[in-house]
Parts: sequence; structure tokens; C-alpha cells
Amino acid sequence: MTIAIIGAGLTGASAAAELREQGYEGDIVLVGAEPHAPYERPPLSKDILLGTGTAADAAVKDADWYEQQRIELITGSEVSDLDPAARTFVVDGRTISYDELLVATGATSRHLPMVDESGAPFAYLRTIEESEALRKNLSGRLLVIGAGWIGLEVASAARQAGGTVTVVEAAATPLSGPIGPEMAEVFAGLHREHGVDLRTSTSVTAIEHGEDRALRRDEGASKGSTRATLSDGTEVVADIVLVAIGAQPEVALAQSAGLDVDNGILVDERLRTSDPHVFAAGDVANHDHPTVGRVRVEHWDSAIHQGRHAARSMLGGQEAYTRQPYFFTDQYDLGMEYIGHLGPDGYDEVVIRGDRDSRVLNALMITSGRVVAGMHTNDWDATDHLRACVGNEATDALRDVSIPLAQAHG
Repeated sequence: MTIAIIGAGLTGASAAAELREQGYEGDIVLVGAEPHAPYERPPLSKDILLGTGTAADAAVKDADWYEQQRIELITGSEVSDLDPAARTFVVDGRTISYDELLVATGATSRHLPMVDESGAPFAYLRTIEESEALRKNLSGRLLVIGAGWIGLEVASAARQAGGTVTVVEAAATPLSGPIGPEMAEVFAGLHREHGVDLRTSTSVTAIEHGEDRALRRDEGASKGSTRATLSDGTEVVADIVLVAIGAQPEVALAQSAGLDVDNGILVDERLRTSDPHVFAAGDVANHDHPTVGRVRVEHWDSAIHQGRHAARSMLGGQEAYTRQPYFFTDQYDLGMEYIGHLGPDGYDEVVIRGDRDSRVLNALMITSGRVVAGMHTNDWDATDHLRACVGNEATDALRDVSIPLAQAHG
């Protein structure tokens, strides 16, 4: 029996590890497009970017682990000609047959053609190489387009490196989609206090590079610098532009194979695709969650747990994947953990406990009488209590901020 995994990231490596832990003794083939063995992506915008960690530190497993576990690891190779009917695909001219297949191709950075075509020095942040290249430019003038998780983490790193940072965000607040406007203001205040020029309700309308136009030196421009014109008529001069406007699922292979695709590869509660012998997990999977509904999650925790769950499903497991999405971030001296998921319509109400001045807070987001998400900032005792609340009814006790969260959910 052969189980193949396309996508040698955290999801793929987690699935391979789980297969062996479950006692599977057959062949495992793990194929990745990047030249590296599987590594974790959170350090790209944290330790590696700050220079406090290395690419080796981000590795999911030691280099010799794959050989010890009898896992054939193929890196730097693109897969083509996936044929679910024949249960085969091609890599490096070699046809590989499988009995069960996991597609864990992940996601790629959303591009902004205006920037790509400008000739300006620009960056995306999805790979080790991109993180290492960006680190070399953190101490200069950085323009960040997009105030999501990646954009704000890079802004934090750049300020700590002594850089000048402008963040441009089209929405009224940073992070308003995932955490809502109330808690988003916590992050807005945090970054402004640390010297970030945060421009909300604003977008970039034009990008011009100094090699193509004589930039005005009295405004700090120099040969090789970039001028961005914003929707409010102002201009920003930068040495490098980071585009951080999200990611899109890597579904081309799945589409060409005839698998059902809609904002990712559609999978059921077991993470099985429209083909009974093909599963999908991680950033690329749009799965049917019992409390969240259809959702595609691009987070570290889901990569691990979905990969492991898919492995068990490929071995015949019938359990549904029910784990709530989880995410964490560290920015300056603030740490945050987030559990659950907000849909596009946000929430009906939010209950915030704690001290806004010190930013030691926890929050419950409520929709239709049910807690759909919870988060904290620097309130480390709240994590387990938040997890216990998410997905359940929002009781009067949970809504009463005079009752500590630890008591309210009991």
C-alpha cells in the first residue's frame, strides 16, 4: 500500500508523522515544490525575520527523520497529471501510483499587479527566502500594504529593527475581519504607540519607482526609492514595499484533476474530497465544520491537526474534524491567542473583560446567542476558558463582565 502526500509543508509532514504513529507500515511518498524539507511558517514573520531564529530552527523534523521513518521525501519538484481515476500523478517525469492521497498544497501570497509591474523593490512573505531577504531591509523605510496578521507582525519587527514603517489598510481598522472593530482598536493603538504610521480607510492608487521618475529629494526621496500615492491624495516614500493582502489556496492541481473546488478544495467532515481516495488538509482545504460551517483556515494549528486527522481518515477513520480554529501572534510586548472563527457578517455582540490601558484583555464574540470566537491579549490564564466557551451558548453569566471568565463558563 502506498500513501502519497502532495505538499511538503507542516500539514504534509504532520500527516506523515501521524501515519507512522498510527502503525502504518506501508510506503509514504511526500512531495514538495520548495527546495527545503518541511518547515513551519510562523517564524517567517517572527523569529527568522527578527534574526533571533534560523531556517534550521523552523524545520518540522530533523533532516534524518524522514529516512529513519522510511518516508520518501522529494523536494523542489512540481506535481503534474494528477489522475484520481487511475490513482497516479507525475513528478520529475516519474509516474507515482497511490492507494490514498493527501493534497496539502497550501496557499500562495495574493499579488498586487500595480506593485509587481512598477519596477519597485517589493516583497511578499511566504517562504524562507522571502523572510531572509526582507530581514535585510527592515531598518530602512518600509511601506506595508495590508494590516492583517502578516502586515502587522512585519511592522512590529521593522520598528524593533529601527525602521520607519507606514501601514496602509483599506478597512477602517486593522484586523477588522478576523477580530472585529473593538479589539482591532487595541492593535491600532499598539502600533501607533510604537511609531507606526497606520493609515486606515486608505488604499494605494499608484506606485512609481525612482529609477523611472525624478523623485523630489526635498521629501527624502533618493535614486532607487519608491513613491506611493494614496487614495487620500498623500504620498509615501519607501525603500521597499511589502504586499500583505492575504493568501489564496493553491488549487490548480486539484482543478486540473477534476476535484470540486470553491475557495479551496472542498472536503467533508473527514477531510475527504469529491474523490473517495483523495483527501485535502491545511491552507488549501475548505472543510465542513460542525459549528463554523464551511471554512478554510490558514493557521499553524490547523495545519498540524488537519494533517494528522487526514492521516487517520486515510487509514479508515470515520471521525469528523471538529477542532476549533486557533491562531496566535506576538507583536512588540503583546501576545495574543484566538480561538474560533468569525464569518463575513462578523458578530452580534462582543463581551470584553480586563484592562484596556494595560491591554490585558479577553473577549467573546457572540452571534445568534452562541459564542463563535474568543481571544485574549496578554491574559494567558484565559486560553482554556475561551476554548471551553467557543461553540457553546452565550449565557447571562458569560455576558456579565463583573463575573470572571473562569467562573462564568462553569
